[in-house]
Amino acid sequence: MAPSSSSLLPDDHRKGMLLALCGFAMLSAGDGIIKSIAGEWPGTAVAALRYSFGAVGLATFLLLKEGPAGFRLPMWRTQLARGFFVALATLCFFSAIFLMPLAEATAIQFTSPMLTGILSAILLKERASRRIWIATLLAFAGVLVVLRPNVALLGWAALLPLAAALGMAFLMIFNRAVSDAGSGLLMQVLVASIAAPILIIAAAIGHLSGFEPLHIDWPHWSVIARCALVAITASSAHWVVYTATTRASAATIAPMVYVQLIVALSIGMFFYGDFPDLVSIGGSVLIVAAGLWLWRQRQVDPGNKVIDVKGAPD
Repeated sequence: MAPSSSSLLPDDHRKGMLLALCGFAMLSAGDGIIKSIAGEWPGTAVAALRYSFGAVGLATFLLLKEGPAGFRLPMWRTQLARGFFVALATLCFFSAIFLMPLAEATAIQFTSPMLTGILSAILLKERASRRIWIATLLAFAGVLVVLRPNVALLGWAALLPLAAALGMAFLMIFNRAVSDAGSGLLMQVLVASIAAPILIIAAAIGHLSGFEPLHIDWPHWSVIARCALVAITASSAHWVVYTATTRASAATIAPMVYVQLIVALSIGMFFYGDFPDLVSIGGSVLIVAAGLWLWRQRQVDPGNKVIDVKGAPD
């Protein structure tokens, strides 16, 4: 059980924030590695292999830590929904970063917390305060600004990161439903183990469709190695972020998630030559500002739950 925020020392808070920064930065570094595979293998195949590696690795760790008794499937319908939506989010996000600058896709992904608030009101009948609606409108104004050049170039494909954000929002809803159903490790194992076969099926359908960009051939060994590396770094990053919550409250570390945008912007510029114009930067700032404002309002009014904040689905 994580210590309460009142019992945490200032040094604990600093360590927690530093751990969170490292964890979230690792997630964006993984996205940068995934982007390096663009043109070498379809995004569908990359997503399927990355989650297959993740499922096997996490399951092995669970077996070593909790033994065979650790494998359970509580609330199986909800677990299936979690796996489906993380698969959808991953497929859309990986495809997006193959097609558009990493920083822009990451920025649009940060609409997920606002979408979660709206979906909570619609699906769970929770009260959506005026601040959630304001933050959502501000964030989507930023999305329109960021998408401006991409829609002209890519057409409907430019909406892929928004679809990924919607998938993550649904995942957060279902995560809340199973929060007390088992250990955090078991929940990671289940979501990866369900997402992996869904992604494999999606990759097979794409391959059999005859659509050339989705054709799967035997990849270069480095593609397999990069997928395995991302599976390791993403799982490690989630563990680092979890450890951060034992040092500082979730509300304290939540804003640290926006380091992902800084890392994504740096990777895009230095490794892929993606230099965003001032308008795109302005749209990204608007999305981040909406998220930070919503977080700040929840800090002022503790009666509002802090919605789990996460960037790209890794």
